[in-house]
Amino acid sequence: MNIPYPNRLPGRLVSFALAVTLTVLVLVYPRAIATGINDIRHGLLSLLMWGIAIGFIHGVGFVPRLAVWRAVFHPLLGWTLMVGGIVLLLSA
Repeated sequence: MNIPYPNRLPGRLVSFALAVTLTVLVLVYPRAIATGINDIRHGLLSLLMWGIAIGFIHGVGFVPRLAVWRAVFHPLLGWTLMVGGIVLLLSA
């Protein structure tokens, strides 16, 4: 089973830029995720961090060999998680 994995420079730049932007947002302005210590949205944060991890993995050019890891760390999934996280953060 061979899962196609895009590895062209423009897509990698998008992945890396989204990952860096969200990382800076979460680190510099943590109130975007939670207004208080008891108000952390763990589900949203977990999905957002998974998307950021995928963005960094794809952004630096790493290509997983096993089909399972290609599916788990596919750039389209990462972009969906990162953009979905942004939308959920802005809608709250």
